[in-house]
Amino acid sequence: MAIISSKKQPPEPNGEPKQQQKSVKVPPAENILQSEAALNEQGKPEESIRPQRFADYIGQKDLKDVLDIAIKAAKSREEVLDHLLLYGPPGLGKTTMAMILASEMGVSCKITSAPALERPRDIVGLLVNLKPGDVLFIDEIHRLSRMTEEILYPAMEDYRLDITVGKGSSARIRSIPLSKFTLVGATTRVGALTSPLRDRFGLIQKLRFYEIEELTKIVLRTAELLQTPVNPDGATEIAKRSRGTPRIANRLLKRVRDYAEVKSFTEITAIVAAEALQLFQVDPCGLDWTDRKMLSVIIENFNGGPVGLETIAATTGEDTQTIEEVYEPYLMQIGYLSRTPRGRIATKAAYQHMGFKPPNEQLSLL
Repeated sequence: MAIISSKKQPPEPNGEPKQQQKSVKVPPAENILQSEAALNEQGKPEESIRPQRFADYIGQKDLKDVLDIAIKAAKSREEVLDHLLLYGPPGLGKTTMAMILASEMGVSCKITSAPALERPRDIVGLLVNLKPGDVLFIDEIHRLSRMTEEILYPAMEDYRLDITVGKGSSARIRSIPLSKFTLVGATTRVGALTSPLRDRFGLIQKLRFYEIEELTKIVLRTAELLQTPVNPDGATEIAKRSRGTPRIANRLLKRVRDYAEVKSFTEITAIVAAEALQLFQVDPCGLDWTDRKMLSVIIENFNGGPVGLETIAATTGEDTQTIEEVYEPYLMQIGYLSRTPRGRIATKAAYQHMGFKPPNEQLSLL
């Protein structure tokens, strides 16, 4: 039971009764929850740099020609696009290509990755909610679990979902029809896919590394989207150090942009780009500190090789998988490293790049 006192309430320090104090006016809720963006939130230059159509996609001409024909044929027959498998090194635009396919077909694109599909109900929920013609993109598809892969087989081939209802002797299988869709799988290890899954793709295409001219155009396009002044020579300097990969080119451009803004350069030239990338330890061939450390260890400590992978890992402090999958492919691609049954060998080009005198003769590998 509440007790109400008849005594007058003591005044507050400011001399006014407590009940008579003015309350702070709260702005209406509609002003707080306004749906429009504020003035300082509009016009952000950091918009998505992914191209939205084939006309804006730079490079991969052969792949674009193949997919353009497939899209036009599917549209003329009013059918869905065949399932597509894209493979190649990371950063070459597999996810972007899937989004462009959906845009060109005029449908939605659902994006997920294989590690996120741990349980069968994860893939079932995605498949059931697909609308006719939708594109389902699964990244790192070679990492799908066996059970999830088995569910995909009838879904890809017959557009149906087989579900077991009940347990024991009363168990029965029910087939749920699915909307016709296009599965786009992306992987960096096409050999890790099982044959039944790989054979169910109607199109299997590889993405290649980009040429310097293509990367220069990509850098210029990204710079325009980021509202960053870059001249052609500066874009070429960044492209040369990008390892033939657009993702690396865009990342280096952002770092050079930061350097130019802090140093108050009005435009990114070749000299500004070279100074910035030297600060970030990226040399003119795109080698970083770890790449050069590997080559110097092989040349100085082991006379150019051959030297085993475990030995290189122990000397550089990197694990063997990182060396084999991250650093070695590019060094072999540009001809600085040779892999033999006896171990790794630094080539003559690697000696010259690292500033060492090449040996007159190398040991026979036989």
